[in-house]
Amino acid sequence: MSMSWQSDTAPDPVKISALGWLLIGLRTPVIGLLVIGCLLVLILFRAVERPMFGSRRPVTSYVPKYVSRVVLWVMGFRYKVTGEGMRAPGAVVANHASWLDIFTLNAAKRIVFVSKAEVASWPGIGWLARATGTVFIERNRAKARDQALLFEAKLKAGQKLLFFPEGTSTDGCRVLPFKTTLFAPFVSDALRDHLAIQPVSVIYHAPKGAPARYYGWWADMDFGANLLKILATPRQGVIEVVFHTPLHAADFKDRKTLAAACQTAVHDGFYTRK
Repeated sequence: MSMSWQSDTAPDPVKISALGWLLIGLRTPVIGLLVIGCLLVLILFRAVERPMFGSRRPVTSYVPKYVSRVVLWVMGFRYKVTGEGMRAPGAVVANHASWLDIFTLNAAKRIVFVSKAEVASWPGIGWLARATGTVFIERNRAKARDQALLFEAKLKAGQKLLFFPEGTSTDGCRVLPFKTTLFAPFVSDALRDHLAIQPVSVIYHAPKGAPARYYGWWADMDFGANLLKILATPRQGVIEVVFHTPLHAADFKDRKTLAAACQTAVHDGFYTRK
């Protein structure tokens, strides 16, 4: 994973109107209750589910999906899904624009995120990530082998792991080159013959009159200010999630060719609709 992506221009200043502060006051407690309720339900049900099913989550995997849909609705987003998430075991790879991707992708499909270790310590989002079974990885080559084995175990258990191969979030106006390292487990002898990878394009359409990068979150942008800006937006834009045809790992000779094919699908789906 790379350092944060940097833009040539500074982020737009956050300006919140009186109406915006009213919306923040209305939306925040509702979303807070939803997230806290989600955490409590996950903790309670997982305590029963874990002894019976181990790493599989036949019940609790549904909770983040429906909570995320409600959270996006409370925020005021219009939400559109094109295509269908694959049913077979495998992995999902998508472009990364914002912390909103957590809700956006959870709302579309039952998945398990693979995230950088720092996210685990973030207030709110970190707690939710841990409760939903997020797999945290460190930017440490010495641990690459152990992490690959962990991925294999999760995938063999039937979980759909969600990777952000760009390695960082952006301004939401582009798709960065995919890092190929995370694709290594997909072409291992243990997985390649029965593993599918589904590329997904995530597109944030800005509110009318706002800059195209309105929902992007990059570099050293403050999470709190970005969150308040979005909560204060009276008329949100549209979030679009596009599921592409799954690719079979066995059809590719190595991780680089597989990564390139996934990047092409995500790239083309993104720019066709952006």
